[in-house]
Order: sequence, then C-alpha cells, then structure tokens
Amino acid sequence: MRRKSDEKKRKGSPRWMVTYSDMVTLILVFFILLFSMSRIDQLKFESITESFQNRNVLDFISTDILSEEPSGNNGQNNGQADNGNHDENQNEETDLNELKEQLEKWEDKEDELTALMMDVETFLEEEDLEDQVSATRSAEGVTLVLQDSILFDSGEASLLDSGKPFLNEVARLLSDMPNKVRVEGHTDSRPISTYRYPSNWELSGARAGRVVRHFSEEADLNSNRFLIAGYGDTQPIDPDNMAKNRRVEIVILDEKYEEQSE
Repeated sequence: MRRKSDEKKRKGSPRWMVTYSDMVTLILVFFILLFSMSRIDQLKFESITESFQNRNVLDFISTDILSEEPSGNNGQNNGQADNGNHDENQNEETDLNELKEQLEKWEDKEDELTALMMDVETFLEEEDLEDQVSATRSAEGVTLVLQDSILFDSGEASLLDSGKPFLNEVARLLSDMPNKVRVEGHTDSRPISTYRYPSNWELSGARAGRVVRHFSEEADLNSNRFLIAGYGDTQPIDPDNMAKNRRVEIVILDEKYEEQSE
C-alpha cells in the first residue's frame, strides 16, 4: 500500500514554493517602490505605477501548484513540463531586462532634467533675475514664471518697452537650448469684457502670443519651437493673491517628455 502511495507523490512545485514566491514578489515590489520614491519626481512615480498596471512585469511569478493527478504518460508530461519551465524562464529573463532598461531610462531623464534646471538657475543668478523670475522643475521640464506687471499693463496684451530687455535675456537662454517651448498666459479671476478681449481667455491667449512673437520677430528664435496656450483664470497659483495669478509661464519642455507625449 505504501508503495502505491509513494507513486502518487505530488508532481511539480512543493508547497513551500508558494510562500517563497509570494515573499520574493513582495520584496521586489518593496524595493522598486523605495527606488521610485527616493527621488522627488512625479513622472518616475507615475511611470512605475503604469508599469505595474499595464506591463504586468510580475506576471511571470506564479503561485499555482501543478496538478496532483498522476498521468498515464509520465515521459510525455515531463517533457511538456520541461518546455513550460524553459518558456517561463525565458519570459522571466525578458521581463527583468525590460524593467532594468526602464529604470535606466528614468535615471537618464533625471540627469537631463537636473542639468537643465541647473543651467536655468545659473542664468537667472548671473543676470540678477531671481527676484523677477522663479524657476521650477516638473515632469515636463523647467518652468519660468513671469509676473504680468513686468510685461503688460492691466487688461492689456501690448508688451511694455521696459519688459523687452527682460525677454531678450530669456531669449538668450533659449537660444542655447534646442528644446521646444510652451508659453502660457494666465489671468486673475476678475472678469474682463472689452471689444478686443471679450473674456480672460482671449486676454491670456493674446499675452502668450505676444511673448512668442517677440521671441520670433525681435529675438530671431525659430517660431516652430513654440507652442501657445491661454488658460484664463482656470489655473490660479494662489486663489487669495490675484497678483500671483496674473502671470506668463515659459515651459522649457524636456525632449524625452515631448517624444513620449507625441
């Protein structure tokens, strides 16, 4: 009787492999999350989340135990199991390589954004523009925030003569970079209704367009590099401070982010 029982021993992975594979999975997820959150980079965190949701990089780790039922053709089944294990190992190696490549791309992007931000900060410091312009880094690239009082009169989109030298300095920074640039106009929440600007939408778009026209016509920058956006009062920085909300933002787009968006 015992001999027959031995012949019906379980085939495939032993039970302890279930717990072990789950533990390995959790440890891998834990260290990936630690890595992704070790740097303050929203794009990296979103990418790692998308990787788990869409790419299923951990699907190759299985917690299923093979069937316990004996088979009449042990040789054939063993051959099929070997082929299955071989394919599984290949899938595992492929997925790990893809994950490694993705992590290396994130590191490269981090270095490029850091270098771009350092160039902008150095420029603002050398030109003594730190009190008039603030620079921030985002997933898209580096954003320069200009208060509208430097460039425009209230309710107008005609560029002030006093603001042109300032834009020329910014144009000098942009001329040394190949990146595309998005210029955004923002207003406060006070309504406007004139013949030229029926609402804040038209005013914000006109201001962004006027800045781009200065870069193109007077600073001789390639107009194909620029994008224009008018947001009106829909994206306030501080709802209690209208002066901060009236601004022009110049977003120096990261090249890899642009390629990903396209």
